[in-house]
Amino acid sequence: QVQLVESGGGLVQAGGSLRLSCAASGIIISVNAMGWYRQAPGKQRELVAVTAGGGRTDYTDSVKGRFTISSDTAKATVYLQMNSLKPEDTAVYYCYGRVRALRSEDDYWGQGTQVTVSS
Repeated sequence: QVQLVESGGGLVQAGGSLRLSCAASGIIISVNAMGWYRQAPGKQRELVAVTAGGGRTDYTDSVKGRFTISSDTAKATVYLQMNSLKPEDTAVYYCYGRVRALRSEDDYWGQGTQVTVSS
């Protein structure tokens, strides 16, 4: 059973920074992509940032230049450094991983961590 465990959410003032972490655990053959999604109240879940093989990264336009995604392949961990936070970044942030375990490759999700940005 693969699990993703997030940490690092919290309350911060506008303009501040937070760093989210997410570690995958279990019997993992490979991690083929990891990233972050977020869901604000009353809105659909949206992609924030993702990193895949070869160091490829992708960001939603609203966070480009402010957020940086990175990963430690050996630790099966992904990070999201969030700078210059805005109130509109307030959401529950979910870690995502496309993981190959013993039997198959599947998508996994963390439990979510709340990020609140006050104005």
